[in-house]
Amino acid sequence: MEMEKVPQAGYKIEGLWISGLQRSLSFKNLMFPLKLVSSLLKSRSIIKKFKPDVAIGTGGYASAPLLKVASGKNIPCLIQEQNGHAGVTNKWLSKTVNTICVAYDGMGKFFPESKLVLTGNPVRQDLLDISANRNEGQQHFKLDATKKTILILGGSLGARKINELVAAALPFFKKQNVQLIWQCGKLYEEQYKQHSQDQVQVSAFINRMDLAYAVADIIISRSGAISVSELCLVGKPVIFIPSPNVAEDHQTKNALSLSSKGAAIVLNEVGASNNFESELTLLLNDEQKQQQLSVNIKKLAKPNATNEIVEEVIKLLQ
Repeated sequence: MEMEKVPQAGYKIEGLWISGLQRSLSFKNLMFPLKLVSSLLKSRSIIKKFKPDVAIGTGGYASAPLLKVASGKNIPCLIQEQNGHAGVTNKWLSKTVNTICVAYDGMGKFFPESKLVLTGNPVRQDLLDISANRNEGQQHFKLDATKKTILILGGSLGARKINELVAAALPFFKKQNVQLIWQCGKLYEEQYKQHSQDQVQVSAFINRMDLAYAVADIIISRSGAISVSELCLVGKPVIFIPSPNVAEDHQTKNALSLSSKGAAIVLNEVGASNNFESELTLLLNDEQKQQQLSVNIKKLAKPNATNEIVEEVIKLLQ
């Protein structure tokens, strides 16, 4: 995605021929040593040409060769761990980098305590105060102000299981007399767009997420690191349905770190078909529970994360 989005934003980007190690026996792993050597050599060339004063990694496997080369040349390095469970790349790099910015407490079990700075994850600044946008959001999405609104998020590509759950539950939503803003993702738009009607709005992508968050009474979402950080800032009742198909099962760990503090409800994807409607019914009918979840998740927000990470980078430059 970044190979497309970064140039669109006006910045040059260089790619590395690298991929993650497969956790099962795979032919792809036979290529890994060659990819790693190739990426280390290209990283040396990039650093020699670019002459960076500092190098930053955010946990993707492309960070590994570049930051390894940078730290070997005594260039100050910072990594950011977005999840509540550290990834392989960041654990490997943690031995040689200068600073490790994290989004969750208790990350000393993965990293040297002396390098840790609890900053949170960068989030969009238009989410800092969405409460004033509720009326605008209701007009934008043409909503009925007397009905509850449920916002369903599966990411820009979409989440197959969440889409299946929502599609199966459409009669339930109608019975509950709630309205839906349903982001199905671009991979599933053709499959689900026919469900759009007065109380159900289906789209591949939501351009005005600030307004969608403002009008939502309850949010159903995956639990990727940035999504979790945004939802803490938004402060609405959330039901997380973590994707099990991610490295280290980090989405489940992200979600559980909130539910353990009474800040969210977590449904396991495998069993969600059996208890999705019952859990949602309980939440819809319990205003006190909604308020409790909102208060607790808001306590975990870190609205100054971007500035705090930048301050740590500036320290390395001094």
